[in-house]
Amino acid sequence: MIESVNVIGARGRVGSAVSSRLAERGVLLTADDPALVLLCVPDRAVAEVAAAIELGPWLAHVSGGTPLTALEPHVRRFSVHPLQTFTHDRGPEQLDDAWAAVTADTDEALAIAMELAETLGLRPFPLDDDRRSLYHAGAAIASNYLVTLRRIAGELLADAAVPDEALDPLMQRVIENGFQLTGPIERGDWETVERHREAIAAHAPHLLPAYDELARLTAGDAVSLGSRS
Repeated sequence: MIESVNVIGARGRVGSAVSSRLAERGVLLTADDPALVLLCVPDRAVAEVAAAIELGPWLAHVSGGTPLTALEPHVRRFSVHPLQTFTHDRGPEQLDDAWAAVTADTDEALAIAMELAETLGLRPFPLDDDRRSLYHAGAAIASNYLVTLRRIAGELLADAAVPDEALDPLMQRVIENGFQLTGPIERGDWETVERHREAIAAHAPHLLPAYDELARLTAGDAVSLGSRS
């Protein structure tokens, strides 16, 4: 077990949650000869910070999109990426039961990465470094683009003089229901879809291309789900 860790970037959103959880689990947080240096810094800074660290301890980062080569010249290295979104408004409980992608060059490094993830309260799975960008793209769509979807949906409700926060219980229930598809496209109600398009074209025409592309993709989902029912 890693008994001492130097968390670089401990005041950041991820770093603060990670530091607090390690402290909760009895791991010594120290910059004095740690067993592991854990980089919780922005992706663009990983390589620069890693290059400035003396060889010796294990070195790891928590980036989802940064390859292990960014940690060169260190060879005792791995990464643990919590598949979660973080905020300063919450604490280490943000880590609880989230999944985590772990990447390592050796069996020893993988074992330590898995152990660290479990210590943090995460559910680890191995990720090949050459699949990292594909994985991270999926994570970005699920989290970052959800923010965009909420914003544009809220814009349409606001134009209809409806509180945009009325969307939040709806979006939460979609998750609770296991992302079961409902609505006009699932029913094949293309007249309603066309009325949507006409209303958007009249009140928020800049959103029509996004609506059309999402409708196209959702229609594909509906066909696929129908063929399996």
